[in-house]
Amino acid sequence: MTEIYKEVALTKDIPQQRLRKGDIGTVVEKLSRGQQTGYAVEFFTAAGETVALVVVDEGNIEPLKHDEILHVRKLEAA
Repeated sequence: MTEIYKEVALTKDIPQQRLRKGDIGTVVEKLSRGQQTGYAVEFFTAAGETVALVVVDEGNIEPLKHDEILHVRKLEAA
């Protein structure tokens, strides 16, 4: 279970939103439908501008780990 306002990493690409596996976002809401859990996750540029707010299944995000390092990439045009 992921907590609200925690940073998470995507575990798959979401090309229609210009997001790639490993991109980091902030969980802003937990969503439940029956036994299925999802999360609204907001993704930002390095300067703090919102890129996308997407709803993903719980299996499409993972918490950040202490042995990982952040990386910057160019945001591709839509």
